[in-house]
Amino acid sequence: MKRVIVTADDFGASPEVNEAIERAHREGILGSASLMVAGPAAADAVARAGRLPGLAVGLHLVVSRGVPVLPPREVPALTDRDGRFRHDLTAAGFAYFFSVAARRQLAREIRAQFRAFAATGLVLDHADVHNHMHLHPTVFSLLVEIGCEFGLRAVRLPYEPLAAGSRFSRRLAWPILRGWTAVLKARLRRRGYACNDYLFGMADSGAIDAALLERYVRSLPDGVSEIHLHPAVGAWSDLDPEARPERRRAELDALLADGVRRALDEAGAYRISYLTLADQA
Repeated sequence: MKRVIVTADDFGASPEVNEAIERAHREGILGSASLMVAGPAAADAVARAGRLPGLAVGLHLVVSRGVPVLPPREVPALTDRDGRFRHDLTAAGFAYFFSVAARRQLAREIRAQFRAFAATGLVLDHADVHNHMHLHPTVFSLLVEIGCEFGLRAVRLPYEPLAAGSRFSRRLAWPILRGWTAVLKARLRRRGYACNDYLFGMADSGAIDAALLERYVRSLPDGVSEIHLHPAVGAWSDLDPEARPERRRAELDALLADGVRRALDEAGAYRISYLTLADQA
């Protein structure tokens, strides 16, 4: 059986992202969103989610390339002089692995983000991490340990099939990623968490158009696949320069495309949420 979860990340990053997610859910195939609780437009995202009872909302933990929930003075080992998490993912990874202070502050920050999500009153559908930083062993362990305190039942597994991505340079790391995510999947299942089998959109993040999304849909394997995108209706003031606004708009158009909807129907894939998956486990 083919089951698919279609998710938009960065809910709460800006009104432009929030509007795209609402449109993609109302008019397209989007079923889930991952909320940045410290995002500048998080309150707007929560309000929209309240008007969209069919939209499953999870926590998009941010521990890099964003801002903390806690005051920066409380997490100085995690933040720069501007009070933001490190932009350099490698530097962040080294700090989280080797610095005792960073690990302690990271645990407090992750707990604060789960607490902030709980305060929204939304049902926690799943958790994932910005930039897939839960591939990092420290972040993964803290997510799993702290998440259970807040009723977390499902976690995104960042494993993309080799044939899914079109960017060759990123596919070079696939053998290592395959082995590591198998370890993570086993750990999740031992702790009673549900997870997906595959994740589409990693290698082509920020460059998914309707043709590529349709290719993903038509190549869905048996099992549980998640397709994650980053739609937006336009640019906003603090948009990362690497995330070109026209590509964000193309991802919204892909979620709305009739051809993609037809491909999903023809593939015989059932659209589900992570909580549905957890209930079936």
